[in-house]
Amino acid sequence: MAFAQTSPALTFESLKSGDRIMVEHRVTVGLQSWTTRVVGTVLGTERRRHGLHFRRNVDDKVFSDVVHLELPDGELTDVTMDEFTTLHPA
Repeated sequence: MAFAQTSPALTFESLKSGDRIMVEHRVTVGLQSWTTRVVGTVLGTERRRHGLHFRRNVDDKVFSDVVHLELPDGELTDVTMDEFTTLHPA
């Protein structure tokens, strides 16, 4: 499946239920890098609080931005955003 890079990036805050998007993520492990892509329909978004780290202060809050997607084959998935993730209209 080929993807075109012609569309401008979306922001997490602009997503709404029913939007069809492509999520692109740059993965780097050691000296190797590659890009993964997934296309789906937004079911919703969430700013999820969690405790990623051991022995954090009680009031030191850590959040992740999560996009809930339905893939074209009907599979449901969640994508957690980070600084290497971009969103594009599909």
